[in-house]
Amino acid sequence: MPGHVILSHGSNSGPEASKVSALARVAEALGWSTARPDYREEDALGYLGAVPPRIERLVAAMQGAPRPLVLAGSSMGAFVSGLASLRAPCDGLFLMALPIGVPGGPRTFDAARGIHGMLVHGWHDALCPVDGALAFARERGMPALLLDDDHRLGAHVAVLERQFEWFLRSLAA
Repeated sequence: MPGHVILSHGSNSGPEASKVSALARVAEALGWSTARPDYREEDALGYLGAVPPRIERLVAAMQGAPRPLVLAGSSMGAFVSGLASLRAPCDGLFLMALPIGVPGGPRTFDAARGIHGMLVHGWHDALCPVDGALAFARERGMPALLLDDDHRLGAHVAVLERQFEWFLRSLAA
């Protein structure tokens, strides 16, 4: 049964970013409803300042959303998706280019346990080193797809689309 997907873009990006737009098309083709919050106003506060208001905006979008509910995000979008999953119920997390911390900040990444999850990360990600993200996935027993790509995962958008389709189908099964 299709549900709802909230797709969160990374910093210095927007709701029309290539990855979240591609994943929205996949979800909608499968009958899922989608939302793409615009965090550009929050991002103007800088990395540290953006995290709390991004989480607030995402948690508000989660309230009353159809179930199953999936949070999908790239970079800062993945970071706040995990943290929001600790504050409001969701059924799945699809995390791309995951940072495990915010530069200059004490806050580290965490996410709700016991939900359907997937990590996709680039081996050559200079902004969010793969080791930290992979350690998180390993500790949670979360499937991980590691690609020969950088932080943007731009050379693998078609792979992301296929992986997200599989993720949504497996959640709905």
